[in-house]
Amino acid sequence: MPLTTGFEMMRYTRQIVKIDLAFKEIVEASDLCNINLKKPTRSHYDTLVTSIISQQLSVKAANTIRQRLDELSGGIDAKLISGLSDYELRSIGISSAKVRAINELTRATLDGSIEFKKFSKLSNEQISSELTAIWGIGRWTVEMFLMFHLGRLDLWPVGDLAMRRGWEKIHRLRKEIEPKKLDLIGKKFEGIQSVVAWYCWRAIEGESSSW
Repeated sequence: MPLTTGFEMMRYTRQIVKIDLAFKEIVEASDLCNINLKKPTRSHYDTLVTSIISQQLSVKAANTIRQRLDELSGGIDAKLISGLSDYELRSIGISSAKVRAINELTRATLDGSIEFKKFSKLSNEQISSELTAIWGIGRWTVEMFLMFHLGRLDLWPVGDLAMRRGWEKIHRLRKEIEPKKLDLIGKKFEGIQSVVAWYCWRAIEGESSSW
């Protein structure tokens, strides 16, 4: 899909505030949402491997392990990583479960089970179906891939706890909102839900400040 311009993104933020005035403060206090403003610098495969590594790890720990993998393989590339043994992968801090997931993704990439080149023509649902068929890749990983790598603006990741906490903070809710309820609410932001989610995440950054 074509990149979103800054002008278009500003129009989306104004639209969000018009739909839900509660977003006015966080939109004004934050930088402009950056989803799909720039082309990704990593390949589809690299991004997914990095996502697998990052599961349940801090950003710092995940970056360290990814760097080790890059150095060990000579690049985050399916052909290069296919030449590594499970022992080598585990030796740099990748858990057995994540080694399996990376191996499954690598095999699917090399044997053509997954054709990344066609992703630009596929719907979110079609991509999700292909990726979640791989062991170790779940809904959250796919949603983050679709939003931050492919730049899809119509994702509404209600299963993400941080996103829900941000929604609750923006709307000053005293009780936790159920994913099913938030899923229904998100329909009013159809087409730009990813942007709304992005501002929900911004709302819980730096809890010591107002936003």
